[in-house]
Amino acid sequence: MVSNLQTTYYKTPIGIAKINGDENGIQSISVLDENTSATISIPKETPSCLQNCVAQLDEYFAGKRTVFDLQLNPQGTTFQQSVWNELLNIPFGRTRTYLEQTKQLGDVKAIRAVASANGKNPIWIVIPCHRVVGSDGSLTGYAGGVWRKKWLLEHESGAKQQTLF
Repeated sequence: MVSNLQTTYYKTPIGIAKINGDENGIQSISVLDENTSATISIPKETPSCLQNCVAQLDEYFAGKRTVFDLQLNPQGTTFQQSVWNELLNIPFGRTRTYLEQTKQLGDVKAIRAVASANGKNPIWIVIPCHRVVGSDGSLTGYAGGVWRKKWLLEHESGAKQQTLF
């Protein structure tokens, strides 16, 4: 089957997201670094296959959505797919340690491989790798930056964001 991969950009409270997908589902959502974000203009129209994703992200950031209902089509190895599927089982507002995630997958010796697969998660926020923390509760590694992980966890916990004013 020939893919007609579409792309859009979406402004979030924590950066510009790039969304890729087609009629088979969302392949990736990534947050752009600040240098790249400066050169991106947000399109006025979103491709139809990505509109539901943008709408659900709007609801998530507005605090009105705790579960995503999207057709996902992340590209990865069978092992990566199993890790990403397990991430979908972490409830909104909760966290799990890397060791707990590894136990859920059935092989505690695979902790480094699981952590690596988490780091390669192509679908930011929707597949919630930000909900995985170190065994001591620390906010270890996050491809989008630890400050974004902290923001997302606070957003999901209902903690009010502090302002400077």
